[in-house]
Amino acid sequence: MSEGPADPTPVFDGVQVLEVAQWTFAPAAAAVLADFGASVIKVEDPVTGDPQRGLASAGIVPAVNGVNLVTAQTNRGKRSVGLNLREPRGQEILMRLVDRADVLVTNFRGPARAKLGIDEDTVRSRNPRIVYARATGQGVRGPDADRGGYDYTSFWIRSGIASALTAENADRPLNQPPAFGDKVGAMNLAFGIAAALFRRERTGQGATVDVSLLGSALWQHSSAILYSWGLGREFPILTGRSTNPLARGYRTADGRWIALMMIESDRWWADLCRHLDRADLIADERFLDAATRSAHHAECVAELEQVFSARPLAEWERRFADLAGPWAALRSMLETATDPQVVANGYSVPVDHDGTEARLMSAPVQFDEHVPELRRAPEHAEHSEQVLLELGYDWDAITALKDSGVV
Repeated sequence: MSEGPADPTPVFDGVQVLEVAQWTFAPAAAAVLADFGASVIKVEDPVTGDPQRGLASAGIVPAVNGVNLVTAQTNRGKRSVGLNLREPRGQEILMRLVDRADVLVTNFRGPARAKLGIDEDTVRSRNPRIVYARATGQGVRGPDADRGGYDYTSFWIRSGIASALTAENADRPLNQPPAFGDKVGAMNLAFGIAAALFRRERTGQGATVDVSLLGSALWQHSSAILYSWGLGREFPILTGRSTNPLARGYRTADGRWIALMMIESDRWWADLCRHLDRADLIADERFLDAATRSAHHAECVAELEQVFSARPLAEWERRFADLAGPWAALRSMLETATDPQVVANGYSVPVDHDGTEARLMSAPVQFDEHVPELRRAPEHAEHSEQVLLELGYDWDAITALKDSGVV
C-alpha cells in the first residue's frame, strides 16, 4: 500500500475548536477533530476539572502508570484551560476565546448553557460565523429536551437496542460496553461539524449542529426497528434463525468460534467444502443449492458443526487463509487491541504519555493513506497560562485571575 504524501496537510489544519463539555460524548468528537489537525482548547472547571478525570482514581476505569485510559482516549491532542464560568471574568475570558473560534462544542444542557453564558444566542452574538455544536441525550425538542442522559439510558436503553439483545428470561437488561453510544454519537457529531465547516467555506454562513445519543442509536439500530415496524411485532434478533447454514457461528475443537457470513451461499459453498476437506458435501443432494440447504438446514448445520469441532481455531485460520468467502474468528477484547490487521492499519496505536506508553484507538477515518499522529491528553488546566498569554493577558493579570479562583 502506498504511504501517501510524506507530510499531508491535516484536513482541519488551522481550525480553532473550543470545547466546553465533559465526560465522553462531546469531548470524543473534539478529539477526532484534533486527530485531523484542529487546535482544540478544552475548558474545564479550575478546581475539579472534567469529572471523567476522577474515574480512574475511583477505580471505575483502569489506569496504566497513572495514565487514565478513558481520558487519554477521549481528550488526546487538546490543550486544557481551567476556567470558572460561574464568575463574570471567567465568562469574559471564554468570550474572548469564542471570538477566535471556528467551532464551539458542548454537551451542557440548555439551562446550564444559559446560566454559564454559552447558549447559542450569546455565543453567536460574539461570533456569527461560528459552528455551534450541541451534543444532547434526547434531542433539542420535545418533553425531554433538557433531560440529562448518559449513553446507557439514552442510547442503549431507550432506543430498543438493549431490548433486542436481552434474553426474554434475563433478570435485567443486557449491559452495554463502556462509552458504546458515546463513541457512535461522537463520530456523528464530528461529521456534522465537518459538514457545517464545509458549508461555511462555501457560503460564509455559520451553523448550529445537533446530535443526540437517542438519534444516534436510532440510526445505528434502524434496520431492526424498521423490520419490527414492518412486521407489526418485534424483529427476532435473539431467537430468529437464518435459514442459511453459511451465515452463523461454529465452535472449534478448542472452544473458540468461527463465524461465516456467506450470504450468497451458492457462490461460496463449493469452495468452503474444499477448505473443510469435505468435497463430498458439494454433490450431496441435500445441499446442492441454497434452497435445498435451507430445506435441510438442521442436517447441514449438523455436518458443519461436526467438521469445525474436529480442529482447533489455529488450524482453521491456517486452512482458511485463502478462503474467499467472508469469515472471521471471534476475538476477545484483549486480542483485538493487538490484532495484526488492526495494528497494520493504524487502528490501534501506542501513544507516549510522558514516558508511559498507552495504546489508543484511532478515529475510523484516514486521509491520503495516512494514519494521524495521536498526541497525549492534557493534564488538568495544563495550558491555562499559555492560552491566557495568547489572549493578551500579562503575568500580573494571570496571577490575579488565579488568586481569585477565575482560572
